[in-house]
Amino acid sequence: MGVLGVLTCEVLELEFAHLLATDPEVDRITVFNDERSARLVGALEMQGSPDLRRVSRIEEFAPGSGRGMEVLIRVLELGLHIWPKKLRAALLEAVHEISPHVDALLLGYGLCGNALEKPEELLSDVGVPVFIPTDGAHPVDDCVGLLIGGRQRYYAELCNVAGTFFITPGWSYHWRRMFEREFGGVSLEMARRMFKHYERTLLISSPIMPQDEMTSNVEEFNDMFGFRVEGCDGTLSILMGAWAAAKESLNSQTNNT
Repeated sequence: MGVLGVLTCEVLELEFAHLLATDPEVDRITVFNDERSARLVGALEMQGSPDLRRVSRIEEFAPGSGRGMEVLIRVLELGLHIWPKKLRAALLEAVHEISPHVDALLLGYGLCGNALEKPEELLSDVGVPVFIPTDGAHPVDDCVGLLIGGRQRYYAELCNVAGTFFITPGWSYHWRRMFEREFGGVSLEMARRMFKHYERTLLISSPIMPQDEMTSNVEEFNDMFGFRVEGCDGTLSILMGAWAAAKESLNSQTNNT
């Protein structure tokens, strides 16, 4: 069936672990083994994933001989979206590193501050089909738009309460890192000024993480800023649509050879 390359941010690690572990067509998974992929690997092991391998460098990757789908996945640094130019450069470097070894690529990213604006032009020289989660005819705005169900629902929640801080399962786990130097080094005082006009956190739950676990994860965050907590049902439908499109490309390539 071929090799599907996946590049994603740490904030979507559990969503991709779910896709990989529950798709019966996935025969083998190879993960770039570093600190950024640790939680993804742990989730895959917990879910009893098929043949799971780790490589430290792309040169260590060798496709298997099976007829099923193989996935080569790399998790990129959380927080790159803060600097769109840095995200674009890091993502393009990873794309060009991995693309010679795969038959199609799926990016776990949206526009992310316009870092991936005009993706057809940006990725025109990759050499393999590239798939990005889309909301209608355009890429999703970011991980929130991806998991809340698209731009219309995203906008509706902002219209409902303008001062909304959206929390996805990944952000419920990683939120403390916004205070680390490499992720912006936001001080508590600065964060309180930034969030002065915010009123609530909106928890976007999904099959990946129930709302009660998310609530527990962000209890300290809400106490720090005095936010009330509300929740809504998220969806994996947009991500699954991109996953299905990438798989269809692999099948089409196999059938044409």
